[in-house]
Amino acid sequence: MTDSCPPGPPKVHGRYDAVSFTPYPRSVPLARRHVARLAVAWGHPEVAGDAALVASELCTNAVLHGCLRDRLFRVETSLGAGALRVAVTDPRGERLPDHARVSGPDDQFGRGLLIVRTLASRWSVEKLTVGKSVWAELDIARIPDA
Repeated sequence: MTDSCPPGPPKVHGRYDAVSFTPYPRSVPLARRHVARLAVAWGHPEVAGDAALVASELCTNAVLHGCLRDRLFRVETSLGAGALRVAVTDPRGERLPDHARVSGPDDQFGRGLLIVRTLASRWSVEKLTVGKSVWAELDIARIPDA
């Protein structure tokens, strides 16, 4: 397997983590648990569940729509002053999420981004030179300085 999403320039965050995963469904729960553990370890257990669900939806989309055989996808988690960000990068930049898609009541798929939009304070897609990054931010409570 090759990492088709090499790390970009260093980003300035309070905390940062990046892990690459194989493009198989078994990677989704691994990524979900990893993001939840980071949220707790970084002092924000109140957003761990939502961050895990957002990661799960973004990773599922990467596996279903964004990955190529033998190309890894990457999950970047960062903590800034006011938000926890989860970004999933995959090699298929030509396959962008459809913001306008509406799922019917009998559709089996198509609700992942609705879940992300509901839980996240902000989300978007960035086209990269190779691939794309879909990210979502969850606002966190700021702890006043003592």
